[in-house]
Amino acid sequence: MKDKDEFLKEMENLQVPSADPSAHHQNSVKIAIMNANRSAALGTWLIAVPCYFLFRVFMYYYSHGQRNWFEAMFNIIIRLDDNPWLDFLAPIVLIIMPIGCIIINVLSITRVQYKAVDEARKYKEFSFTIRIRWWNVLLIVLSLLTSALFIAFAMTENISITK
Repeated sequence: MKDKDEFLKEMENLQVPSADPSAHHQNSVKIAIMNANRSAALGTWLIAVPCYFLFRVFMYYYSHGQRNWFEAMFNIIIRLDDNPWLDFLAPIVLIIMPIGCIIINVLSITRVQYKAVDEARKYKEFSFTIRIRWWNVLLIVLSLLTSALFIAFAMTENISITK
């Protein structure tokens, strides 16, 4: 009981800071669009499948090893390619997923700030900041390379030279 009375007396004698309503506080809005750690985890999953596919193709063509597990992947892809209902699957996995990874990670490392600097003149300021998070930047670069490789492959695959 004694401790409770002492606590109440201490709270009554506590000095409360004053807030001056006439002070001009900076009116600003800072927007963090996405969490950097969550977007990095999601981006890793979005880029894992296309990178796995690229790794397997690279190993198949450049190691000159005719292994059964390399050929098994190509046989699965050939079977999926024969099915007309799954024509949309390859562009989604090979191009849309890396582009989604780019968008998610760019949104997570950017900060947008809008503030009124001078209320008398109605002067406003817009600030765009990029925070360097190396894991997110790595995923953005890897996604850009992956999507560029697949787009370049699609363009060169469809170019034909006729006489």
